[in-house]
Amino acid sequence: MRESVRRLVTAAVLLAAAGCGAKTANAPPAAAAPPVTVSQPLRRQIVDWDEFIGRFEAVQTVQVRPRVSGYIDKVAFKDGDVVRKGQLLFVIDPRPYAAALAEAKAAQKSAEASAANAAIELSRAERLVDKGWIARTVYDARLAQERTADAAVRQAQAQVAARALDVTFTRVTSPIAGRVSYHRVDIGNLVSATGAEPTLLTTVVSLDPIHFVFTGSEAVYLKYQRADRAGTRTSSRYASNPVDIQLQDETGYNWRGRMDFVDNAVDSSGTIRGRALIDNPDNFLTPGMYGRMRLLGSGAYDALLVPDSAIAADQSDKVVMVVGPGAQVQPRKVRLGPIVDGLRVIRAGLTPTDRVIIEGQQRVRPGMKVAPQAGRIVAAASTAPQPPLVSQPPAAQATGADGGR
Repeated sequence: MRESVRRLVTAAVLLAAAGCGAKTANAPPAAAAPPVTVSQPLRRQIVDWDEFIGRFEAVQTVQVRPRVSGYIDKVAFKDGDVVRKGQLLFVIDPRPYAAALAEAKAAQKSAEASAANAAIELSRAERLVDKGWIARTVYDARLAQERTADAAVRQAQAQVAARALDVTFTRVTSPIAGRVSYHRVDIGNLVSATGAEPTLLTTVVSLDPIHFVFTGSEAVYLKYQRADRAGTRTSSRYASNPVDIQLQDETGYNWRGRMDFVDNAVDSSGTIRGRALIDNPDNFLTPGMYGRMRLLGSGAYDALLVPDSAIAADQSDKVVMVVGPGAQVQPRKVRLGPIVDGLRVIRAGLTPTDRVIIEGQQRVRPGMKVAPQAGRIVAAASTAPQPPLVSQPPAAQATGADGGR
C-alpha cells in the first residue's frame, strides 16, 4: 500500500515537472525593438514672414467730370477699354464756345485798336507839352488813357485765352492711363460743370503698378517697432521690405512687391494701415480683388526645423519624440514657429544634437527601446524672396516716430 502511494506521488511530481518544462519551451521570445528613422534637426538661417489679408487698389482713381456745360455730342470710347493718357473720351457741343471765342477775339482787336490810338495821342501830347502848347493836365489825361487802353488789351487777351480753354474743354480726355469704366451719360444729354457736384461722366483707374492695402494689429506693429529699434529689421517706413501675394485661387505666392507706405496712427479698432506696391505689367490684377500677403517679419536668425509629421499633440502641448541614451524614446515639449520651406520651425524644446524620430513615431511610446536608423531632414525649394540687408534708419529719421510696419 505504501509502495503504491509512493509511486503515485512520484508520478505526479514527474508530470508536474514535465508540464513546467513544456510551458518554458513554448514561451514567446522577447519582442524586438521597433525600427525608427531619426535625424538631427535641420539647422539653417531663416527669416519670419507674417501673413495679412488685404485687397488691391488702384494707385490713381479719377472721376471724369466736365469742365464746361453743354450737350454730349460723342462718346469716343468703348466701355471697359484700356485707355492712354490724353485719349479722347467725350465731346461736348463746341459751337457755343467757338462763338464765344470769336467774340472774344473781336473784342481783343477792338481793344488793340483803341490802345494804338491812345498811344498816338500820348505821343502827340508829349511833343505839345514840351513846347508848352497844352496844359500838363491834358498830357496826364492822355497818359491815363493809354495805360487804360493797354490794360483793356491785356484783359481782352485773357478773355480770348479763357474762351479758347472752354473750346478745348469740350473735348474731354483721360487724365491718366488705365482702364475706363462705362459711360454714365449718353449722347444728347445735358451735362453741367457748375453746381455743388458737376456731372459724373465716367471713372478711370490706373493698373500698373497697383497697390495692395491691408491692416495689421497693434501687436504686430509693436513687434516691428522693437525690431527696428534693435536693428534686426528695418521699418517699412524707411525700407522697401519685400512682400509676396497669393490670390484666392492660387496655391503659391506668385506676385512680388515692396512696401511703400505705413500709416501715421493706430486707429480705434487697434489696427494700422499698410500698403505695398505690386508690378502688374499684363493688367491681370484688378482693383477690388482680395489676396493673402506675406511680409518680411524679422531679421535673419539661426533656427531648428523638423517635419510637421514629427510633431504630436499632447492635449494643448506639442511634443516631439527623440531617441536618448540607451536607444530609449523620450518626449520633448516644444514651442512651434512658422512653416518655412515645408518644415516647421522649433522655437524652443530641442537642441541641435537631438535625434528626432521623423519616421515610425506611431509605433513607439515614451520609455520604449527602439532601433534607430539614420535619416535626413530635407527642406523644400524656397519660394520666398531673399530678405534685404538690415540697415539702420537715418539719424534724422530715427529721432522722429519710431519704427513701423
